[in-house]
Amino acid sequence: MPASFSRNIAEPSELEGLLGYKFRDRRLFSEALTHKSFQHENTGSQSAHNERMEFLGDSVLGLVIAETLFTAEGILDEAEMSKMKSYLVNKSVLHDISAGLSLGDYVSLGRGEESTGGRLKRSILADTLEALFGAVFLDSDYETVRTLILRLYKDKIPNVIEKNEGYDFKSELQEHCQALFGTLPEYRIVNQEGEEHRKVFTAEVSIKETIYGRGTGKSKKEAQMLAAQEALGKIPDS
Repeated sequence: MPASFSRNIAEPSELEGLLGYKFRDRRLFSEALTHKSFQHENTGSQSAHNERMEFLGDSVLGLVIAETLFTAEGILDEAEMSKMKSYLVNKSVLHDISAGLSLGDYVSLGRGEESTGGRLKRSILADTLEALFGAVFLDSDYETVRTLILRLYKDKIPNVIEKNEGYDFKSELQEHCQALFGTLPEYRIVNQEGEEHRKVFTAEVSIKETIYGRGTGKSKKEAQMLAAQEALGKIPDS
């Protein structure tokens, strides 16, 4: 086992088995599993942390989901695809997939992050999964990572297409706010422009008078939903 993997709890090859993919370049695999807290506490380590890889993986995932929805039977329109894509790339869905892989067992964390339950944090697991998608793309090609992603999403994509539903970010934000802050989020329409039948609305959502998210949409509901989605990426994990 390469030294770069010695700090992980579980043997990385087990994760490769769960993913159905074996890395040729072990450095890419190591980087995808390295949280910035580990790299910051181990300045002598040659392994980079996974934020750049996560950025790439997010784009790869978005393309795979968009292509799959675009080519789905029944021909979804732009609004339907946008709604479904927002749900399928949401951190809650990524966390659910990550939990099924026990991904937290393989992540390299700093001692501080480890002590605060980092292996179970939604944001860390979701970001690590996206980093793995980026790493697989770099280590192979688009078709290979596409096959891997569709295998992990095999039940989720057909279900969301069949139900023709998007993700309710407002309800999730409300649940998180009640659990973390003991209060509810407040929404405010801060701008609207355009002709009467083509208005565009901008909404902000605040928690205890602090603005956490902003969104723009063709309806007040859509603007609020996008504001809630942004807020969910900023509030701490429960």
